[in-house]
Amino acid sequence: MKQGVIPDQLTAPFWEAANDSRLVIQKCGKCSRLQHPPAQECGRCGSGGDLVWEEMSGKGRIYNYGVVHDCPIRLLQDDQPFNVAVIMLDEDPGIQMYSHLPGTPVDDVPLGADVEVIFEDSANGQKIPEWKVVQ
Repeated sequence: MKQGVIPDQLTAPFWEAANDSRLVIQKCGKCSRLQHPPAQECGRCGSGGDLVWEEMSGKGRIYNYGVVHDCPIRLLQDDQPFNVAVIMLDEDPGIQMYSHLPGTPVDDVPLGADVEVIFEDSANGQKIPEWKVVQ
């Protein structure tokens, strides 16, 4: 089981959408830049009052990956070794997320493969976005 997340005021919209099985990312209404992780201001133009949450397609591709053999997080130790893949979103390859790639064998990660978001329960019931390879 994945470690639970405790949303704060800034990240709450992201986690609330995840609980509804939706992937949302901050977007600046002034310059149209997508950004993740969320911030108080746009990382490009500095605007703070124009940030909105936009739903993404939930599609991306695997950019790179590593394998964790010695995880210090107790809840993940039974799952070792496990993949940690870098996922680039289709909407903006500069937006990258991490995934264990459920269902993908360790060290058998197809670089460049298409993936889609799924949502898994964490230890405290909060849903966490994960990514699975599209067959």
